[in-house]
Amino acid sequence: MSTFTINLHEAVYSLSNALDLVGVTHIHHGKRVAYIAAECAKRLGWQDQHLDDLFQAAILHDCGISKTAVHSRLAQFEWEQNTEHCFVGSKLLASCSLLAHLSDAVLHHHTHWSVLKDADMPMQMKLIANCIYLAERVDVLSLACLVDQSNLLLNQHAITDQIVAKMGDNFCAELVEAFIDIAESSLFWFTLESGDASGYTATWEAHTPNKAIEFHELKSLVHIFSHIVDAKSSYTKEHSDGVANLARFLGECLDLPEESCEMLELAGLLHDIGKLRVPSELLEKEGKLIEEEYAIVQRHSFDTYEILKNISGLETITEWASQHHERLDGNGYPFQMVNGAISLEARIVAVADVFQALAQTRPYRKALDEHAIMRILREQVDCRHLDATIVLCVEQHLHACFKAAHCQ
Repeated sequence: MSTFTINLHEAVYSLSNALDLVGVTHIHHGKRVAYIAAECAKRLGWQDQHLDDLFQAAILHDCGISKTAVHSRLAQFEWEQNTEHCFVGSKLLASCSLLAHLSDAVLHHHTHWSVLKDADMPMQMKLIANCIYLAERVDVLSLACLVDQSNLLLNQHAITDQIVAKMGDNFCAELVEAFIDIAESSLFWFTLESGDASGYTATWEAHTPNKAIEFHELKSLVHIFSHIVDAKSSYTKEHSDGVANLARFLGECLDLPEESCEMLELAGLLHDIGKLRVPSELLEKEGKLIEEEYAIVQRHSFDTYEILKNISGLETITEWASQHHERLDGNGYPFQMVNGAISLEARIVAVADVFQALAQTRPYRKALDEHAIMRILREQVDCRHLDATIVLCVEQHLHACFKAAHCQ
């Protein structure tokens, strides 16, 4: 099993970039919440490790949300009846050995302090969860002002008053008092208003060394990315898992080294992360996409590249993942690469993507059987879209490929 060297902060930051695509009008929400929460914690003199845990949990607190409609409802200050995203996000982080220690903070980031203070968990984790809750509500109120084109500085007292009104019930008094202190600074509000919170979080991102981790650890982290995008639509559920499984299987059939096969699996899991920007109604549309809609969908492979490109150690995997719609005749997207410029591994991911999509029910058609899929793959070879050698490999292992695409 291979070892990979990556920067965990860069990975978490990139995951936050992916989550930003869900928010649409609430862009950079996770980063803004992390900024607000960190400023409160610094005012209270939290230790570096607690600050780091707070920052990571805050920037990922909405990882249980994949649909724009859900994100929009959470923008309402009093909308707390549905905490499903808290459970989903907590379960996701718990599945990743690198981030499991943050799962309780995400689970309780909408829990009132009057309830949370008596919960059976470490006090520091309770404070982290409640600090995220407070910061999130501050950001929601701030964004409402910005959407209305109101001056944030002129609304600082109205926002602060709404937070103070919830002290003791929703929020820990100690955290509210810290927020009152930082809210007195014009710089705090100017930072929120100007969008400089992203720069603040980018500084945090740089303050950690690269770390050697084993394949299973990296896969558990990557699986968070793929789960979020697959949860966006019932029609894409488990698509990333199927592409990853099939890509690895094809790599093994073609006698690629074990490390390359592991990287193929990771590229398959990550290839569609850019689809978080695509509105759910387009992914679930039953009819043919019109030209404007297709242009929106086409962007997703570029967004995959943009999300992943800054994670040290994943450069090659990023290339393979983002090139899954490149075609040998140069008519693919987004880079319009031709023939020899496309690596064998990227061609494998492309074939796995087409195969798995055809094997899965979509809103505009039923799932196809393996023979119908094979017929379409041959047509794709004839028009110089897909690699003939890889498609021949599929044909030679057709039934096994069909099972792999369904993760059976």
